[in-house]
Amino acid sequence: MSMGGPHSEPIVRAVDVCKSFGAFQALEGITVDIPAGEVLCVIGPSGSGKSTFLRCINQLETVTAGALWVGGELVGYRRVGNKLYALSESEIARQRRKTGMVFQRLNLFPHMTALENVTEGPLRVQRRARDQVIAEAQALLARVGLAHKSDAFPIELSGGQQQRVAIARALAMRPQLMLFDEPTSALDPELVGEVLSVMRDLAASGMTMVVVTHELGFARDVSSRVIFMDQGRIVETGSPGQILLQPRHPRTREFISAVRG
Repeated sequence: MSMGGPHSEPIVRAVDVCKSFGAFQALEGITVDIPAGEVLCVIGPSGSGKSTFLRCINQLETVTAGALWVGGELVGYRRVGNKLYALSESEIARQRRKTGMVFQRLNLFPHMTALENVTEGPLRVQRRARDQVIAEAQALLARVGLAHKSDAFPIELSGGQQQRVAIARALAMRPQLMLFDEPTSALDPELVGEVLSVMRDLAASGMTMVVVTHELGFARDVSSRVIFMDQGRIVETGSPGQILLQPRHPRTREFISAVRG
């Protein structure tokens, strides 16, 4: 599924990434390359570091050790000779625009319509032309099946519809990479499918995606690679068939059988 050639720069490169919160080691020695066009699913128990890894990619957390590159740029720092200098908030904000992120909790602006939620970033942050932004936003809402809800406020939308607006809002910033942090876990079970369907279409379009999920069926059907994490480490990585059907590591086998019940 990877659309990057064998010598193309990965969209994300993590080398020995560590993250600690006080004495707690949330990530330990995470090393992975994510090429353009890959759909990478990250699975594992709660507290295994999955969401922390996404938050480091998006610079909502700062790595404690190791290095991360997104779109060929070192995240959070500028290298001058042999020294690293922390980037300013505005430089970090510019880097962050390469990634779109959809969170577990629905976090639309409650006082804005669906259309206004989608246009806010391109208009206010990217300062793009209003007519173009509105046309693009309407097309994105249609893409997620919500063309008829552009004037609705979040309170008037179901959880699944809100999450689809959140996906459109992230896409409106024209990111190189989409990050999904358990985007269906806060939804009623009957609404999960509509969000996964939008994500399937996005994957089929060639968007590079990193998805933290408990939806093993989605991981099996859509991902090009699956990572299993536990206690802040990557325990096992491989194709969906290998990880989900023939895991080599006992901890992976134990987790998958527990999730499948």
